[in-house]
Amino acid sequence: MSNRPAGHGVRFTDRPNSETTRCGPVRTFLYTADGIPIDSVYVPGAGTDEPLPDTSRPARRDLVFVVATGFTGDVDRPHVRRVAGVLRAYGAVVTFSFRGHGRSGGRSTVGDKEVLDLAAAVEWARGLGHARVVTVGFSMGGSVVLRHAALEPGSVDAVVSVSAPARWYYRGTAPMRRLHWLVTRPTGRLVGRYGLRTRIHHREWDPVPLSPAEAVPGIAPTPLLIVHGDRDGYFPLDHPRMLAEAAGDHGELWLEPGMGHAENAADDALLARIGDWAAAAAG
Repeated sequence: MSNRPAGHGVRFTDRPNSETTRCGPVRTFLYTADGIPIDSVYVPGAGTDEPLPDTSRPARRDLVFVVATGFTGDVDRPHVRRVAGVLRAYGAVVTFSFRGHGRSGGRSTVGDKEVLDLAAAVEWARGLGHARVVTVGFSMGGSVVLRHAALEPGSVDAVVSVSAPARWYYRGTAPMRRLHWLVTRPTGRLVGRYGLRTRIHHREWDPVPLSPAEAVPGIAPTPLLIVHGDRDGYFPLDHPRMLAEAAGDHGELWLEPGMGHAENAADDALLARIGDWAAAAAG
């Protein structure tokens, strides 16, 4: 598991599967640099009649969000579909299942090789003709969007990280202790596989990847938004504050009163505010 992803060069399936319709989402598999098939969905922006971008439409239509889910999330989870449904009022949306999740291949490395999965989705979005790409990540996905933006400078136009950790191996809360049991113990990985539709790699990180806080300074000058709830049960407020301090003047921090953790805790009003911020920041 390396600190820096190799050049990704996306390969697509020969044709979208049977779930593709002319006016609806395009669902297909992308192939990452290390050959993992990633289940991916493209949803056109609201008011767009065709599944692919129409360059004759107003400039706002050139914006696309690439959404990176939290651990155990996948494109078919209701909370992921809800996020996409709100954001498509501002532009098109790409969602995907990280490796080891849902119908994607491979095994989860809990935030390391997942940078390659995000890179494949971003490249797909660019290939569809979108001039502005914003990555929006939640929890594990929040750490992935931070590392991706730092390791692939200029690949995206704005970054939003929601409920992300600032450092690795955190065990200071009960939910994180349960997560470490899930990831590190054979019995936990069985629970992940059969109970949570998540196949987890048994190998430890070697080397340990760049931490989110270490990655953040490398994101500048790309606009960065850090969002965190003050009732997050996984990562307390020292995590977003550490990220914001690492970002300096180029990052913006929203501490949300009463908000819990990740997608399930991000209500439609917050997602709409994120959409507004992204549309302005990426412009």
